[in-house]
Order: sequence, then structure tokens, then C-alpha cells
Amino acid sequence: MPQLPYKVHELTVGQLSARSGAAVSALHFYESKGLISSTRTAGNQRRYTRDALRRVAFVRAAQRVGIPLAVIRDALAELPDERTPNRDDWARLSQVWRSELDERISQLVELRDRLTDCIGCGCLSLQTCALSNPYDNLGEQGPGARRLRVDRSAKDPGGTDD
Repeated sequence: MPQLPYKVHELTVGQLSARSGAAVSALHFYESKGLISSTRTAGNQRRYTRDALRRVAFVRAAQRVGIPLAVIRDALAELPDERTPNRDDWARLSQVWRSELDERISQLVELRDRLTDCIGCGCLSLQTCALSNPYDNLGEQGPGARRLRVDRSAKDPGGTDD
């Protein structure tokens, strides 16, 4: 990994990529999503402040545990003056994300267990299969669509009543 002199305050996209381990295309994507920011030189080249390294590390760690980029962006936006996240920020945010991750883990365990049952029977019935038709609560009301709402009191665009 290339070492930068301490006096370097801004990084090129290549330097940020080499130091963070993120591909240049990923850095451009993060920037387009508002996760990191850069300034431009007179030659229109991107320059990142050194704190972008910590922001990229924060984003990549959160992504690794399955946090969506929109949620990460919102978390970074909550930091005062868009400062670099620190250990306390990570602890606070990871506590918030923990319940969401626990729920996903629970859903995956249930899916895994149902998959084993499904392979055992091999039915793949759209009416009874727990994988193809999970929690078919609306099926108890009989066949046909159940979520389609029709406002019978309104006239259709042609001016006739239904």
C-alpha cells in the first residue's frame, strides 16, 4: 500500500482507492450517492480530503453487514457538520442497526428451515408451498385478487359509472 507524506492533505481518486481498498468506480458511485465528496482542481480532477478514508471504511463496514447505502447515507448526514464518523458514532449506529440485522437473521433461519421441508416434499405447490406462497393470509378469503381496491362511487375517465 503506498504511503503518503503526512503533509498531503488531499488525495487523488487513485490514492484514495489504493489506501481504502475500494475500486475507483466504487468511489465514484459513493460520491454520486452522497456518501463521500470531493473538490475539483483547475484541471477538473477529483480531490478528496484525508477524512474520506474513514468515511469509505465506515461505508464498506456497514455494507459488509448488509446495511443499504441509503441508510448509510442518512446516518452520515446526521453527523454534525458532516464530520468523519468515529468509534462512538459506529457504536451508536450499530446498536440501531442491530435489531434490523437480528430480524434479517431470523428471516433467513426460517427460510433455511422451510427450504429443507420443501425439498423433502418436493411439491412446490403455489397453493400450499411455504416458499412459493408464504403466509398466505389473504388466501383464506377465497380465490382472486384481494388487494385491488375499486372506488365504486367514482366515475371512470370516460364519464360512465362502473
